[in-house]
Amino acid sequence: MRKLFILFTLVTAFTSCLKEPVDDGPGPGAGQTSYVYNWPLIADSTSTALVSGFYNQSGKYFNKNNAGDATFNYWPNAHALDVLVDAYLRTNDAAIKTRMDELLDGMKAKNGATYINHYYDDMEWMTLACLRAYEATSDDRYKTTAELLWNDIKGGWDDTFGGGIYWNKDRQNKNTPANAPASIIASRIYQLNRNGEDLGWAKKIYQWQKDNLIDPVTGLVWDGLDATGTNKDWKFTYNQGVFIGAGVELYKITGDQTYLADAVKTAGNSLAGDFSSNNILKDEGGGDGGLFKGILVRYMMLLITDGNLSNTDAAKYISFLKLNAETLWLQGASRPQMLFNTNWTTKATTTDLTTQLSGAMLIEAVARLKELNLVN
Repeated sequence: MRKLFILFTLVTAFTSCLKEPVDDGPGPGAGQTSYVYNWPLIADSTSTALVSGFYNQSGKYFNKNNAGDATFNYWPNAHALDVLVDAYLRTNDAAIKTRMDELLDGMKAKNGATYINHYYDDMEWMTLACLRAYEATSDDRYKTTAELLWNDIKGGWDDTFGGGIYWNKDRQNKNTPANAPASIIASRIYQLNRNGEDLGWAKKIYQWQKDNLIDPVTGLVWDGLDATGTNKDWKFTYNQGVFIGAGVELYKITGDQTYLADAVKTAGNSLAGDFSSNNILKDEGGGDGGLFKGILVRYMMLLITDGNLSNTDAAKYISFLKLNAETLWLQGASRPQMLFNTNWTTKATTTDLTTQLSGAMLIEAVARLKELNLVN
């Protein structure tokens, strides 16, 4: 309890040093010098908006956007399942479990009566969501789906480029989105089944990622490589997030401080100019890019809760997430629809599912911090 009090005090001090959000329009907080955030209630509103604005009731999946495009995209729907798990863990609402089950069936139907996909990274997002759904519900359907996908994902590894998992089944390039999440999966399946082969996979995938796609000086995570070399120009928030997550999971299993140090280095670099402006995560556009920030948030949150950080480091990351959430709520949320924008300092009237999910991940993260008494 004393550590929590000290950490809360440090968070308050850090937040006061960051740029305060400005309420630039009507809505809660308008015209006020201070605003009390009811994060669980805000998270409830966000969860309701995700379903009302994007859920395809007849198809049992989430539409591409809230503007009438009913296209099914596999990997955002995997993250939608992850966000439903967040809401279920927070509320224990049976209706959310029902929605999760519907989505599990709907995704299989829309993907051609199978969960197997051409893209290894897409299957990995689904595997991670299913593992969390199983942990939350003990429903064996989620575990069975995760293990089915994991067996297929392992087939993406070969010795080209010294190892690593391909991005897709064309087998031309290997990248962070196909490798760091795979290491997280292997660690989590090991923690579930205690099969040493899975721990071996987690370690070897992580090491390949670290050897080939991490700047050893800064901890910056590069995107990928192919026969032409390493792509160091694409600097995406989600790549930082999944490497952080891979390090945290291996640290939890092994107690090896190297994994935690790697995660902290990358997390620290993620607060820098490549990824944020005035301590607010950058706009990475709609479409696929709309989901990137949320993935960094999810695994920065894992670092806070499971990383055994110093109070100072934990306070720094908590303050960063809190400031982003306050800014999104006051400046980047269109009410009453509760729509989020790609830029968390401006509002949108229409938005992609990917963008909405990133905002929802941030709100759920801070609601969890509130539950832990780490934010006010």
